[in-house]
Amino acid sequence: MTTTLRPTGPLSETPDGVRNRAYQVCVNSRPVGAVELGTDPSFGPTAGVVHALRIDEADRRRGRGTVAALAAEEVLRGWGCRQVLASMPADAAVPRRMLQALGYGERSVNMVKDLTPAAPALPPGVSERPMDAREFAQWSAGADARFSANWASRGMTREQARAKAEASRRQNLPDGLATPGTAFRVLAVRGADVGRVWVARQEVVPGVPGAYVYEVEVDAADRGRGHGRTLMGVAERVALDWDARMLGLHVFTDNVPAVRLYASLGYRVTARHFAKRLL
Repeated sequence: MTTTLRPTGPLSETPDGVRNRAYQVCVNSRPVGAVELGTDPSFGPTAGVVHALRIDEADRRRGRGTVAALAAEEVLRGWGCRQVLASMPADAAVPRRMLQALGYGERSVNMVKDLTPAAPALPPGVSERPMDAREFAQWSAGADARFSANWASRGMTREQARAKAEASRRQNLPDGLATPGTAFRVLAVRGADVGRVWVARQEVVPGVPGAYVYEVEVDAADRGRGHGRTLMGVAERVALDWDARMLGLHVFTDNVPAVRLYASLGYRVTARHFAKRLL
């Protein structure tokens, strides 16, 4: 049997090179499912994305999804993509096993916590305050470099990592510290700054008031003393001030201490993100 992808519409391409196209999955010309492919604007035109892959119920458990995924990779290679990305809900066990069998590695996860009415109290001798303009300028000077380095260390090219950092800055901080619905807090212990957290008002589940932790950072000399946990409590205080009911975040899977911290604080995984290099 021959499995092919048949376009169901024209290739859509934006002026900045973002592509999208939908396909039928066909076996001997018989439609058995659908695939939607694209490129990720955050990483540039060489990062392909499998937005959706569905096999009809009657044709499942026959390897159709695996063959369709491999056919999708060939399409993306033809577009000049050097890697392919895919995401799925945390409980999607069958697609997860398929991607892992095809050589995809789990890169990161999204996590969410349901907030209680009262945030954790600050420990004795610890205080928090809004970040001022001078501190924001200092933070901003190194933020893009840290962001890019994080992605580059996990297989991104420097060009892709830089594009991702620039896109994130444009989307999430268009007006810098004055961006509406954005809060930066600085944590101090007995008057000495030890870390900071960036929180934004954002739905993490459609229709539910929420907030999102974009960055939590403890100074290198002050790590291992529980300040990350305290900063996450500060993030909860900010979110509750906005009447948020959920607090979300994104974390790299290989950052095991952070994943364990968030799990211990009551965060649960809601989505998993995978990547594979296309040779």
